[in-house]
Amino acid sequence: MLASIVIRTYNEEKYLDQLLTLLFSQKCELVDMEVVIVDSGSTDSTLDIANKYPCRITHIKKSEFTFGKSLNIGCEFAKGDFLVFISGHCLPVNNSWLDELVKPLIESKASYSYGRQEGRDTTKFSEYQHFEKYFPTYDKIPQKGYFCNNANSAITRKAWQLFKFDEQLTGLEDMYLAKQLKEIGNDIAYASRASVYHIHDESWQQVRTRYEREAYALHHIMPEIHFTASDFFRFFTSSVFSDSAVAIREKKLLRKFPEIVMFRLMHYWGTYKGNHETRKLSTEMKYHYFYPKDIERKFYEQKDSCPTAHEGK
Repeated sequence: MLASIVIRTYNEEKYLDQLLTLLFSQKCELVDMEVVIVDSGSTDSTLDIANKYPCRITHIKKSEFTFGKSLNIGCEFAKGDFLVFISGHCLPVNNSWLDELVKPLIESKASYSYGRQEGRDTTKFSEYQHFEKYFPTYDKIPQKGYFCNNANSAITRKAWQLFKFDEQLTGLEDMYLAKQLKEIGNDIAYASRASVYHIHDESWQQVRTRYEREAYALHHIMPEIHFTASDFFRFFTSSVFSDSAVAIREKKLLRKFPEIVMFRLMHYWGTYKGNHETRKLSTEMKYHYFYPKDIERKFYEQKDSCPTAHEGK
């Protein structure tokens, strides 16, 4: 059986070389492996790095990109019985990652599986707490709900073909497909030993945009969910207290408290904004969600070119 590892890339040069080295070092005792790159117009050395390895490469226009569409293109292009997804800024923790991730599928215990995510040295303190909450150290095979995350996941080709990924969503295409599969009796598995380091080197603006994008998608998946202003203050306050309690136990509070406040502020402000965003996904909004670094760069370029920018206007 063949497992196709599908990686969506856009300017992923920072970690891609290390990722591909780790992928081609996998033991692969249960499956054979191929690596598929779906690139959406990288302008750095991403494709040069990919071409150093025996990867199969396909492309999607930047103007047509959504997470779901990019994955569907990669799945169509892939040859595998199992379709495996890993983010370009994730790194497998060990060389049994692939076998552990597809094992529940091979054993017919689930049709969709996802693995653990861990932080690294650059991971923000509160995101560590997020990883600990949603990606525990024990298996759930199968799990009760339909939470899933395509930064580190696998699905049978047969299950993917039933619905494929929604190409209009700005995020959570994984959770939506998992929900559809659960509704017709398919199981979802969490494989804790299939672990990756998930590295988010993000500005505060990018953190807010990520959560805004996901909340916007969730609003379209589950329109009955409303995140009010009182929810914002309640979740922000409780999360800051919870994270601070962990920081106190680890004797890191003085050093980490400002970061905790900023992360949770961006987290829940982005969630609030995304939940209340109801207009049609415009081109500008799409670029803001999918290419936040580009938007940020253009903002500063415009700011630098403005004669009054440095006068605080």
